[in-house]
Amino acid sequence: MTRAAVWAAAVWAALAAPAAAVECSDLTHEGNRYTVCEVDPAREDLRLFLYDDLGDVLGQFGAIDSRLQADGKALAFAMNAGMYHRDRAPVGHYVENGEELRRVIPNAGPGNFGMLPNGVFCIGEGRADVFETLDFVKQAPDCRFATQSGPMLVIDGALHPRFLPDSTSRYVRNGVGTSDDGQRVVFVISGNAVTFHEFGSLFRDQLGATNALYFDGNISRLYAPAIRRSDAGFAMGPIVGVVTDAQ
Repeated sequence: MTRAAVWAAAVWAALAAPAAAVECSDLTHEGNRYTVCEVDPAREDLRLFLYDDLGDVLGQFGAIDSRLQADGKALAFAMNAGMYHRDRAPVGHYVENGEELRRVIPNAGPGNFGMLPNGVFCIGEGRADVFETLDFVKQAPDCRFATQSGPMLVIDGALHPRFLPDSTSRYVRNGVGTSDDGQRVVFVISGNAVTFHEFGSLFRDQLGATNALYFDGNISRLYAPAIRRSDAGFAMGPIVGVVTDAQ
């Protein structure tokens, strides 16, 4: 399917379907299964979560939802959103409610995070964008929320240069992609173990994301009550989610 066809299908679906905070669906690409959740950052309350008011790690989707319920709100969608240390502190740059909790790490390092180029997912006013890290530092965008992770999956329409079509490294993976204008955000988690090349190709070829960022693998989890999904597991670090009014 061409990018134009994908965008046309997305527009038609948005017009034909009832309004919802997050649209999630399952799809197959090159024999691999994925769940894709699309968010309009101009309309929805998209946030990052890490600590509660006492400074303790929230860690779980249920803990976030319970905290929101006390304010008459609810969690409509969430997934893990970046790598973290054993104490659940972010590995790289992290901003929550306009407050910088961790500085940008611009240099190469060990593991997937340090496989440059890596990137930053930035949630601003009415838009959200994935930036390559050095471009993020240069542009210095105003982010209400931001999380740094790596590697980049798609960089200005091209796959990360170190992704190999014949790689044997396979994990369940999750990440985020954005459009040029920052008005379309797609969050994806694979339904089976995939390579970086396969995962990046999905964002580039089927979802039409200009830039996309890897969040993590193996521990990847999704909360999407609209499709009756709430993945359980050990405590996470940064979590991205959409907040709505409680029903």
